Amino acid sequence: MILATAVTWAVCAASTAAVVVRPWRWPEAVWAVLGAALLLLFGLLPASAALAAVAKGTDVYLFLIGMMLLSETARAHGLFDWIAATAANHARGSTARLFLLVYLTGIVVTTFLSNDATAVVLTPAVYAAAKTSKAAPLPLLFACAMIANAASFVLPISNPANLVLYGGKMPPLGQWFGSFGLPSLAAIGVTYAALRWSERKSLAGACRSDVARDPLSDGGKAAFAGIAATALLLLAMSALDRGLGLPTCLAGLATMLGVSVFARRSPIALLRSVSWSVLPLVAGLFVLVEALARTGVIGHVADALRTAAADPARGAALAATILAFGSNLINNLPAGLIARTAAAQAHPPRLIVDALLIGVDLGPNLSITGSLATILWLQAIRREGADVGFWRFLKVGGVTMIPALAAALGARLLIG
Repeated sequence: MILATAVTWAVCAASTAAVVVRPWRWPEAVWAVLGAALLLLFGLLPASAALAAVAKGTDVYLFLIGMMLLSETARAHGLFDWIAATAANHARGSTARLFLLVYLTGIVVTTFLSNDATAVVLTPAVYAAAKTSKAAPLPLLFACAMIANAASFVLPISNPANLVLYGGKMPPLGQWFGSFGLPSLAAIGVTYAALRWSERKSLAGACRSDVARDPLSDGGKAAFAGIAATALLLLAMSALDRGLGLPTCLAGLATMLGVSVFARRSPIALLRSVSWSVLPLVAGLFVLVEALARTGVIGHVADALRTAAADPARGAALAATILAFGSNLINNLPAGLIARTAAAQAHPPRLIVDALLIGVDLGPNLSITGSLATILWLQAIRREGADVGFWRFLKVGGVTMIPALAAALGARLLIG
């Protein structure tokens, strides 16, 4: 039993490390799936348990499919290029102003479409804006990555991890705003200030403000309408306490097919452009977490939450901080799943559960593997020919995440 536990932890640790380092530049999904396969091969996890773990992510897979279809449709029909030229011209030659515009847009997209949408939909447009305006791309791309997590608890739909942590039973919107309104403002404001300071040298220069902008095509307008309709649909589903995966997938599919028919283009090319590898990556992570859960880790976490409940304020801060940093080791979706299962056993006060959500949402700003949104962001910029290494991201993440986490938790504790 002890040997099996040790081997399970070793396989999971090695797989997670490989996702971070990407040996031989193989995609992250390869290492997550390989780790899951080794667990099955060594008899450390029954096939039935692995399949059940994969099935737990169904809503997330459907959500991602819908968002990726929306993104590719918008890209193919020139919406990103149009947004890029518009942002560059409104910046009026100031790279710092362009940075602010990107950050504000990221707040809106994350709030109403989710942090994954910011990574998948907004990032290509921002890269195009940087290229068009001759501005340094990295500060603008970092703005996308950081706001995707910093604004991800403004609304329940702002992050799929919210659905995971609360097990699909979200608090009413009034209660949600009461708990997370002030912490969200703190996280967004501190993240902006810290990132702006961190990238101040790159943002000091000027950028082009006379970028030619062609009229948005009919296909681009239809793609924009599809994205806006999807945002309204997600808000409605959230208000009705319904799952978001299937509606998002259907909305993305309908937008792709509708725009393709309207523009008289085949959707096959769009389907080929989607980064499908993210789906096995997520599935592999869920399997790894299931294996860890079977080693008894969830029971230990539940015991720790019961102990923390004796002093809710101190326990909330400690639990959220540990989860924030722990999310960077195994990704925040499976980390949220562990926290949810443990909380269901321990029944801690609402303050602790709310603090856990802040930790699982905001903590991943520390590293490139902390959240699915950041991994999607990394894939998006690689498609554009750019890249950010682990240590480069960690340098920026350390400056921004730690003070933002402290500010958000402080705001939540202030509310009581």
